[in-house]
This record gives sequence, structure tokens and C-alpha cells, in this order.
Amino acid sequence: MMRTAIAIAFGLALIAAVAPAQLVVRAKKLYPISGPPIEDAVVVLREGKIAAVGPAVSTPILPGAQEVSAAVVVPGLIDAHSVMGVAGWLNQKQDQDQLDPTGPIQPELRAIDAFNLDDPLVAWVRGFGVTTVHTGHAPGAVISGQTMIVKTAGKGSSPHVLRECAAVAATLGPGAFGEGRKSGASTRGKQAAILRTALLEAQEYQRKQSTAAADKKPDRNLRHETLGRVLAREVPLLLTAERAQDIRTALRLQEEFGFQLWLDGGSEATLLTEELVAAKVPIFLHPTMARAVEERANASFESAGKLLGAGLSVAFQSGFESYVPKTRVVLFEAAATRPHGVAFETALTMLTLGAARMLGIADQVGTIEFGKQGDLALFDGDPFEWTTHCLGSVVDGVFHPGEAAPR
Repeated sequence: MMRTAIAIAFGLALIAAVAPAQLVVRAKKLYPISGPPIEDAVVVLREGKIAAVGPAVSTPILPGAQEVSAAVVVPGLIDAHSVMGVAGWLNQKQDQDQLDPTGPIQPELRAIDAFNLDDPLVAWVRGFGVTTVHTGHAPGAVISGQTMIVKTAGKGSSPHVLRECAAVAATLGPGAFGEGRKSGASTRGKQAAILRTALLEAQEYQRKQSTAAADKKPDRNLRHETLGRVLAREVPLLLTAERAQDIRTALRLQEEFGFQLWLDGGSEATLLTEELVAAKVPIFLHPTMARAVEERANASFESAGKLLGAGLSVAFQSGFESYVPKTRVVLFEAAATRPHGVAFETALTMLTLGAARMLGIADQVGTIEFGKQGDLALFDGDPFEWTTHCLGSVVDGVFHPGEAAPR
């Protein structure tokens, strides 16, 4: 079986990164997510989009089309929160752009200005079926900067960006305490005050911009403009909070200012399910296998299942680590929930359509259906089995070899 998988992967690698006029992906079993699984299926991709999908016996294929095959094909996986491409694989100063320690409030920092498509971590996670990632500035400051949604492959070094500013990243709790640096505050009360003050200043800036005479308008302020978009609910506030007391503060701020809140981390979110459901807050849950220490002391493998059972929207993420290589593989984080209350198709949906809906990109990715962007993940078995290999990923209709391919 191993020799067969490697042989298939080697054959697939020969056409990798070449955009054919038509690419056909054959699957012994296809999980489109938009409908029931299809046995002996094909997906036809043309000009970067899905042109047809269905049973092999009834789906037309143009003569001469390039073909690849796999036992299981699913939509390209979505990492709902990461720092890859901003925090690089070398863990050296020149590739660590995820957090600027010089100030506690920096919403004007754009992820797109720091993202590096050529960083090896991006290709590495693509090798496990991840085709779309929500990435950008990391937790660690009261407001660290913006995030973006981007594909894990592009044209040359030009990334395919789905959302240039997806959210503004903020942190409450010990993760942003500013001991020995300027990026945080030393107490929870000071953190909340800094964040509240920044939002009030943005409110006042927006008021003056809209009411002052043309010659009396305040000078442009990128910080206030960015937070003004948060206040106008154009851009969510992605707020990292692990402890229940910090999650409560996030909910109070949301109620006070009316912004759209995305909860990141949420180790103790299971203690506040009623409040989170009432506030309609989606949860970008901490990586399943994150170490349960310090503010994550109450993190649990069972959290995803419990939060889903309470009616909350939950997505998997690779997250941020303070050690090399600062990212995990979201596929493995989802697999770890399988024995702990998350069914196979539920976990697969969370990695695809569920994450796409939470990020607001479900009209583009997350399912295998006509007209969607041509993103697929190919496996030689059950994607959640540790012995399964990813044979490759298709991003925008172009095949890229997976972690099983020979190097």
C-alpha cells in the first residue's frame, strides 16, 4: 500500500504546479459537503473553477484531459486561524512579523504587508490538504494588527487573497500582559481600559469625519479608520481570550460598542455557552492538542463537541505557538476530536464549509460544487487516520503534491 501511494504521488508530482486546460480528479469516494458522498466520482476543473462534479459514469470529460486519482477527495481544508506566512519557519528576526512589541494598540498593521507566500511553512501545510488559511498578526498585544484570508498557493509569489482585511486581532488576559515590553498592560483592568479608550477615540474620529465641515475634518488616522470599520461591523474583532473572566469582558465590550465579535482560543468557553449563544459569537477554538497549561489549563479535547452540542459555530485552527515552527496542522487537530464527541462528517464539515461560513467566504470555497473555486484535498484513505497520506492538494485548479510525494 505504501509503495502504491508513493508511486501515485510520484506520478501526480509530474504534473504538479502546471495549470492544465482541464484537470480531472477521480475519487473512489468524494465528499462534496454540499451533498451526500459520491462513490466512483470525478471532479472536472477548468480555469481554476469547478466545472462539473458527479459519478464517473455520467460526468462528461474532454478528451486529453490530465487526470489524477485518489481514494478519498474532499474540499480543500481551511485553517480558521493561524500566523503562517507572517511568522516564518526559521524563527529568526527576519521572518518574525506576527507581533510588533512597540505598542499595545496597532490595528493599522496590515497582514498583507507582512505575508510571505514563499515561506516553506505555507507549502508544508498545503501538503496536508490545507488550501485556504486565515492568517495574520498574532495574539500578544491588546490589538496586534489585522488578519487576512489567503490561498496557500498563488501565481508565482503573488498570493490569491480572498479577504485583505478579515479581522482585527486583539487579546485579553495574560497572553497580552506587558511585563518587560510595550505591547500589553500588566493587569486585566488596564487591558480593558486601553481597548475601550481606543474604541471611544475611533468613535469620536468617525463622528468628526461625518459632521465637520470640509476644511475642519481631522487629518487621516489609520488607527482610528481601522477601528471605525470594526465599530461599523464591516470587520470583526478577533479577540483571543482563554479564561472565562476574559471572555466575559469581551462580551461586555461587544454589548457596549456593538461590534462583531469572533472569539479565539476559548479554553473556558464551555462555562459560558448560554451567553455565547445569546450573543451569536462564533468560536475559533484553540488547537485541540495545545498544551493545557497556564491560561489554557482548562483546555479539553472534549471542548469542540460540547460547544457544538450547545449550538455554537466552531472552527478548527492551527493557532500560534511561541516555539518553532509556530504552526500546527489543522487536519491533525480535527482528527484528535474524533474520539471525543465529534463525528467524522461533522469534523470534515468544520474543516471546510463550517469554517468558510464563519469566515464569510462560503460563496467561494468550502464545498465541491459547480462554480466554486477549484480547491481539493486528495488522500489515500480516511483523512483522519494517522496512517493516511495526503497525496496532494488542488488550489485554484492547479495540482500540488502532498506530504506523501517523494522529495
